[in-house]
Amino acid sequence: MIDSIFKFLLFVGIFSFASVLCVAQTPGNRDEQKEDLPKNIKESLIKSRIEQEKKDHEELLQKAEEATKLSAELQEAYEKNKTLSAEDKKKLERLEKLLKKIRKDLGGGDDNDDSKDNSDNSTETEKPSNVVTALSKLRSTSVGLFDELKKTSRFSISVVAIQSSNAILKVIRFLRFNN
Repeated sequence: MIDSIFKFLLFVGIFSFASVLCVAQTPGNRDEQKEDLPKNIKESLIKSRIEQEKKDHEELLQKAEEATKLSAELQEAYEKNKTLSAEDKKKLERLEKLLKKIRKDLGGGDDNDDSKDNSDNSTETEKPSNVVTALSKLRSTSVGLFDELKKTSRFSISVVAIQSSNAILKVIRFLRFNN
């Protein structure tokens, strides 16, 4: 009986020791694996990341430029027809989607961030009184957003640009629900 207990404990001890040896041989950290990469692969990874960041920034600028064009087209269409057509409403929806993407790319939050104290930009967040003022505010704020994004680099986050996108989204909602 003692012999069988001794054999069992010996077996458990050898098994435990073997499992500890196996765990000690596996790489424990992915950073160690990255450090093991050859220098030319590290450089190519860095270059591709930089190229992707440049591409993302250019796309952000293109979205802002398109938003500026759409807001100008909406204002001109309203001045001609004194109403927003179905096509204009589609442009308004497109503009809203673009601005949500811009705000997301800039690191801005969701629509639920309206509860924060905005005393610094109270004139920017006031609701327009009619469609004409809303469209002129839409156009001027879109131009301001585009200008602000042109000033930034891919390394910076512009709070002014996020606030501008939020202000434009509020004007778009005013136009959508009051027209």
